Amino acid sequence: MKKIALTVVSLLAFGASTGFAAPINNLVQGQTAIGVIDDSFYLQHKMSDNLTLGLQKNDIYGQVNVNNNIRAIIGSRDYNSNSRIYIGAAVTSPLAPSLDGYASLVGATNFKELQVGANYNLTNNLDVNVNYRSFMPDEGSNSNRTGLGATLKF
Repeated sequence: MKKIALTVVSLLAFGASTGFAAPINNLVQGQTAIGVIDDSFYLQHKMSDNLTLGLQKNDIYGQVNVNNNIRAIIGSRDYNSNSRIYIGAAVTSPLAPSLDGYASLVGATNFKELQVGANYNLTNNLDVNVNYRSFMPDEGSNSNRTGLGATLKF
């Protein structure tokens, strides 16, 4: 148990220093996920079989399940009092036991963001996320990055 706790603390510390959009989580109706990404936490809650709502630093978003593997995404990103509505989609797929992969693309007139990643289930309610993010327009060192995060589901 101490090894797991030490691993989680290390992952959270590492995840707090990286900058990414929230990962695509597979939740069941009524389940909530809280995770650490960038310098903030994100929160997602599956409201119904087809709707997940999320909140992260500058984003408020919804994911609508089109089928078991495809989600439509709509959200609002707020930078310096300038809100931008964005749309996108995500695809998910099991890669191996306890390992789910995903890819998401969201965009608006002033940005596009691609994220490819995988969630590994350490326990029934704790995931580790590895991902790659590409953001346009160029943000310098923040445009293309890989990272690691953690998610607690309850």
